[in-house]
Amino acid sequence: MRTSLQAIAAELKRLKASGVKALPVSEASMQRLRKAVQARAGQAQPAPLLSAPARPEKDETSTTYQFKASERVYQAKPVDTGAPPIPEPTTFQVPPGEKSARWNALREIVLNDPVCKAHVRPSKKVVFGVGSVDAKIMFVGEAPGADEEVQGEPFVGPAGQLLTRMIGAMGLKRSDVYIGNIMNWRPEMPVDERGVQYGNRPPTEKEMAYCLPYLKGQIEVVNPDLLVALGSTAAQGLLGFGTFKALGEVRGRWKEFAGKPLMITYHPSYILRNQSNRSKRMIWEDLLQVMERAGLPISEKQRGFFLDRG
Repeated sequence: MRTSLQAIAAELKRLKASGVKALPVSEASMQRLRKAVQARAGQAQPAPLLSAPARPEKDETSTTYQFKASERVYQAKPVDTGAPPIPEPTTFQVPPGEKSARWNALREIVLNDPVCKAHVRPSKKVVFGVGSVDAKIMFVGEAPGADEEVQGEPFVGPAGQLLTRMIGAMGLKRSDVYIGNIMNWRPEMPVDERGVQYGNRPPTEKEMAYCLPYLKGQIEVVNPDLLVALGSTAAQGLLGFGTFKALGEVRGRWKEFAGKPLMITYHPSYILRNQSNRSKRMIWEDLLQVMERAGLPISEKQRGFFLDRG
């Protein structure tokens, strides 16, 4: 239970660092969380990690809870699920040849990696990148989520659907770009009696270090003109843990990874939780920089997306 609470707190920290100030939580989930904290602390009414706002949401099945300034911060920790510990990255070699053949060979290496397979839940899939092997732009996220480990494809859930629309606003199709994650499996959390995992946690530094060579392999094969890191955890994985404290320190600035220009922006889930034009405009300004660097045409209409007109 302690590990579960630490994972939840780590996820809240990640969301807060990315600018999220509130999120919907069902009352049933809050009751389970209160009971867990109550049992652990032996208190009749323990102080909650989250505090409810003054005005309840209209949806009676869900309440928005706001982060307290004094919330305790936990580091992401691995979860003991019985899988073998994460070793040092394995060495592999992608055979020479045409891009598509090399990509298929690398995909088979990753999908059959014994460490990746050992950390995937029964009936779930190892996740590999998708898109054009001739893409100019490569988007990089941190790790698969629930939808992704079912389909074996990155960014297919709500955040992925939003990313697809963002790519469309750039004048491209999803099939024109390449989309991948640093991690090739969904970071494990405890499961219920049915074996179902609820929620996500940020991957640990060691987990990301194991999978990072496979991402570098995809970058080598696809050879995009530039990379786009989506979210704080992905940026930490590419730039190095401890490089920055808050995403705002590096967001919208060009960095470098694997010899490629790297733009850092918010994860699409940030927009799902922050629907203001101001939030959308921040990400869009980053994508305008990406379009300019990639040599894509930009219309006046595109330059004016999400600007408040008064």
